[in-house]
Amino acid sequence: MSELHKFIFDGLPVRGMLVRLTDSWQEILKRRESAGGYPAEVMQLLGEMTAAGALMQSNIKFNGALILQIFGDGPVKLAVAEVQPDLSLRATATVTGEVPEGSSLSQLVNVKNEGRCAITLDPKDKFPGQQPYQGVVPLFGDRHEKIEKLSEVLEHYMLQSEQLDTRLILAADGNVAAGLLIQRLPVKGQGNLEGQMDRQANEDQIGVNEDYQRIAMLAGTLKREELLTLDVDTILRRLFWEEPITRFEPLTPSFACSCSRERVGSMLRGLGTAEIESIIAERGKVDVACEFCGAQYEFDPVDAAQLFTQHIQQQPPTSTVQ
Repeated sequence: MSELHKFIFDGLPVRGMLVRLTDSWQEILKRRESAGGYPAEVMQLLGEMTAAGALMQSNIKFNGALILQIFGDGPVKLAVAEVQPDLSLRATATVTGEVPEGSSLSQLVNVKNEGRCAITLDPKDKFPGQQPYQGVVPLFGDRHEKIEKLSEVLEHYMLQSEQLDTRLILAADGNVAAGLLIQRLPVKGQGNLEGQMDRQANEDQIGVNEDYQRIAMLAGTLKREELLTLDVDTILRRLFWEEPITRFEPLTPSFACSCSRERVGSMLRGLGTAEIESIIAERGKVDVACEFCGAQYEFDPVDAAQLFTQHIQQQPPTSTVQ
C-alpha cells in the first residue's frame, strides 16, 4: 500500500517526509498499457514527478489541486502529475518522438533549453475572478547549464517560493515511485528598531543552518536502489540513527481521476459548434479518451447537439431596458 510518512527532528527546526507509491503508481502505469506503456526513461521521470507532487502537496497543506507540469522541446512534449488535498493523484505524459535509451532530463524535454517546469496551485473554492497561482522555473541554471535532475529543479523552486532550504531525493521504476524531502524550518528572531536581527537571533540562525546541512548531507547519501527497495523504517534508521525523530501517523496516497462526462462536455463546448459539427460529419460521432485514466467518452450527433442547447437553456435571461 502506498504511504507518506511525516517526521520532525526533535529539538531541531528541520522536518522531513518520505513517500513510497506502490499500488497507486502501478495503477497509473496500468492505465497506459493499452497505449503501449511508457519508455523506461519517461516512466522514471513521470514517477519522480508523481512522488514529488505528493510530497509538495502534503508539505504546503493546500486546499486545492497541486499540478506539476514539465513541458519542452524534446520527445516528451508534456508530463503532468496532479495531487489533490486528500493525496489522491493521477499522472500522464505525452510522447511524440523517439526516446533514445538512457535519455537524460534535458534530452527528454530540454534539447534547446526551452524546457520549463510549472507548479500550479488551483484552489478548490475560488473567489469570483480568482485565478490559480502558478510558478514557472527553467530547466537550466544561472549560467544556462542544463539541469539533469528533477529534484534540483524543484529544490530551486521551493527555495524561491518558500525561502526555505530543501533537499529532495527522488526515484522511480515500474513498481515504486518514491521520494525523500528534508526541509529547514524558519526560526523566529526578534529584531531591533532598525529591523536588524539581534545577536542571539544571528547565533540561532547559524545553528539552524548547521543542523539542516548535517541532516541534508545524511539524506544525500541515500542511494536510488535503497529508496526503491527498502521500507520506510529501514531507510530512516540507516540515515538518521543518531538523530531523535518523532514520526506521525502515515497518510495513504491513492490513484483517482477527476474526469467526468460533464467535464468532457464542457471541453467540447469550448471547441465551438462548427468544430464539433465538422468532427461528426467526418466520423459520425465524437470520441474522447481521458489521458490520465483511459476512460472513453462517446458523443453521438444527438449528444453533441444537446451540449450546446442545454448550455443555452442554462444561461440566465438578460433584461432589456425599453
